[in-house]
Amino acid sequence: MVDLRQQVPEGRYGRAAGRAAGGEARTDRRLKVTGGVLGALMLALITWFGVAYISGQQVSGELIKFKVVSDSAVQVHVEVRKEAGAAGVCTLRTRAEDGSEVGRKNAEFAAGASRVDEVVTVRTTARATSAELIGCQER
Repeated sequence: MVDLRQQVPEGRYGRAAGRAAGGEARTDRRLKVTGGVLGALMLALITWFGVAYISGQQVSGELIKFKVVSDSAVQVHVEVRKEAGAAGVCTLRTRAEDGSEVGRKNAEFAAGASRVDEVVTVRTTARATSAELIGCQER
């Protein structure tokens, strides 16, 4: 009778000479545990950076809409969210059709309300076609 199972010569195909099947299972388990721990640490690090970034912003704003009222002015509707005791400033910019900046204004918001909904007029040097909120920060 012929044995159909063939034996692999000892020491070939990356197997260590004295290592048994139990040693390979242990190595696989160590790799899985190490990968899991590193993955959990990476996830914790990303979460920590995200929370630090969000909690660091005490004043945030959103441009709701804008209206070009003349060749020299744009009305910008801004909503600002902040802590009630914090004063803030938001930078608004207007641009002409060719993309050049034609107006900029730092709109200040006093301490008091935690949500401010305001229309700000930005004066321009030429007719604007767009407005944008650059950013907000605590004053």
